[in-house]
Order: sequence, then C-alpha cells, then structure tokens
Amino acid sequence: MGRIVATIVGIVSLFVTVLAQAAEPVRIGALFAVTGPASFLGEPEKNTLEMLIKDANSKGGINGRRLELVVYDTQGDVTKAVQLANKLIKNDKVTVIVGPSTTGETMAVLPVAEKERIPLISCAAGIKITEPVKKWIFKTPANDHIAAEKILLHAAQHKAKSIALITVSDGFGSSGREQLKGLAGKKGFKVVADEVYGPKDTDMTAQLTKIKAAKPDAVICWGTNPGPAIIARNMKQLGIKIPLYMSHGVASKKFIELAGADAADGIMLPAGKLAIFDKLSKGDTQAKLLKEYEQSYRKAYGVEASTFGGYAYDAFLLISSAAKKGVTPEQIRNGIEQARKMVSISGIFTMSPGDHNGLDLSAFEMVKIVRGDWELVK
Repeated sequence: MGRIVATIVGIVSLFVTVLAQAAEPVRIGALFAVTGPASFLGEPEKNTLEMLIKDANSKGGINGRRLELVVYDTQGDVTKAVQLANKLIKNDKVTVIVGPSTTGETMAVLPVAEKERIPLISCAAGIKITEPVKKWIFKTPANDHIAAEKILLHAAQHKAKSIALITVSDGFGSSGREQLKGLAGKKGFKVVADEVYGPKDTDMTAQLTKIKAAKPDAVICWGTNPGPAIIARNMKQLGIKIPLYMSHGVASKKFIELAGADAADGIMLPAGKLAIFDKLSKGDTQAKLLKEYEQSYRKAYGVEASTFGGYAYDAFLLISSAAKKGVTPEQIRNGIEQARKMVSISGIFTMSPGDHNGLDLSAFEMVKIVRGDWELVK
C-alpha cells in the first residue's frame, strides 16, 4: 500500500513539474537606446517589440508559452550596454537578446553574449557585427557594404567620377567609411576628399569648405542623426549644389524634420522598402506585411512606423519562428540560423552558418527627398 501511495505521489509531482515548466514564459531581453542622441533608433525598436509581444500573447503566445519582455534603456552608452547585457543574462535569465541599437554598443556587448552562449540579434548595421561570423550573434539591418554599393551604383549611373566622403567618427561611421573607400576604388571612383566629424559636433562648415574646394561630382555622408541633418543645412548655407547622398542611417522622417524640408530636398539615400511601401507594386513580396506593420504601429502609437522599428520586427519574427522548434538558447540560435526566405520588414532573410545577416541588395531601394517626403528613385 505504501509503495502504491509513493508511486502516485511521484507521478503527481512529475505532472506538477511538467505543468510548471510548460507554463514558463519565453523571456526575451532587449537593449535599446530609448533616450539620448540615438533615441530615434531605440524608441521605435522598443515600441515595435512591445506591440508584437502583446499581440502574440493575446493569441496564446508561442506553442502555449507566453512571451515576456525585459527591456532596458542603454541611452546609447557603451559601458551601460555591457552592464545591462550582463544583468539580462545573469539576473533576468533571458533566453535571447534583441539589440543594442548602435554599432558601437553592439561591438562592446558581443563578447558577453558569446561567452554566456545567449543568442543576440543586433539592430545595428555595422558589418563587423556579423563579419566574421560569430556563433551567437545575428543582426537584422542590411550590412554597410550593401548600402554603400547601392549608393555607388546610382552615382555611376549618373556619370559621377569623383566623390567626397564625410563620415562620423563612431563605430557606424568608421565602418561605412571603410566600406565606401574599398568599394569606390573597385568601381573606378576617385575619392577627392575624406573628411570626418565627431558625433557631438554642431557645425561641419570647415569640412564642407574643404570638400567644396576639391570639386567632387557627389558627396556621400555616413552617419546617424543629428550630424547628417547639420551637414544638409551647412551644404545649403555654403551653396554646394552637387548631389548629396546619405546612408541608410537616416532613413526616417526624423532626419527630414531635423534638417528641414528645404535643406533635405533632393537628398538621396538607400532605404528599406517600409519608407515607400505605398509606392511599391502590388506584386512586391513585402508589400502586404509592410502595410500591416505601418497600420498597426500608427494605431498603437499615433505616428508612422520607421525603418528602425522594422529591425526589431525582423528580430521578433526570427525569434518567434525559431521558438516554435524549441525555446532553449541553443534551440533558438539554431532556429535563427536555419531561417530561409523569411519575408519581413527589412527584406527577405536567408540565414546560414556563413551568413548571420541574410540580406542582399534587394533589401534597399534608392529614395529621394522631395517636398518633405520620400520618392522612389527609378
């Protein structure tokens, strides 16, 4: 009799344990620059992830498990990003991390994720994040060299032979400058000026005066707000009328707002399709999803969705798809790496052991700013 009771107690205990495990949520950590100079990146990323997780939970979560989001504001600070990454892993016990928002923060956090064997999907564009490939690190924005190649292809089509570069001295700018200089030589461009500015600089007249004297056919600026907006205004003030290209780092209406519609008019840049989703052909593979995201975001927050929020959307799709096959860090990492032809906001992702970004030239369209809005460049 005693043995029967013990067996029953054991079965019940096992059943309770299984139920408890089944009820455990999938805990997702996030590091975004929600405040500070890079808040135009982090705020839409945070909003998007919160919106998607709320929606997923309202539909029962993933395989019956609720999703739980733990998000911290790094303020764009590298030291803080590392501290918070450790906190997410050791205190909050997250299974996967989305972010950080910037390349500099991401490069600082990578060793933490690699050491602790936690998959991390960065929302920053620097090519060094995923090249060379690191086992636990992925990113959703297209690589710098893809954006750089898109700009140079357009410049070549318009008979430009010489270019001037003006890049910010942070991780994003340094990576873009390196890619631009390497590709320019291969494509036959002469780089006649190569100027750098600091992330906190408020006037780039000195650099642009040197560029004006070098007489390039086009200027390429590589940075994130607010610097590029200042450069747009300074070029206008100096009467420099040659084509100005910006990087994908300013592909949001915030840039036009900061620069002013007049100074921004005519500027061209590679942007994700979200910026011009209403101008895409009906047959475009991403068009339906882009429209749904824009409408959902606008309904939730009262403003239009941005490309940067799209990076967090991509990360969520990769995680939720991977989590259907298993929710341990190892299972999620493997699932992300196995993503094939996944249609999302930033493009169509095909990951592999040799490619932890998964995007190509089709991720961008060249757009032009006309009267304060985007126009598709054909």
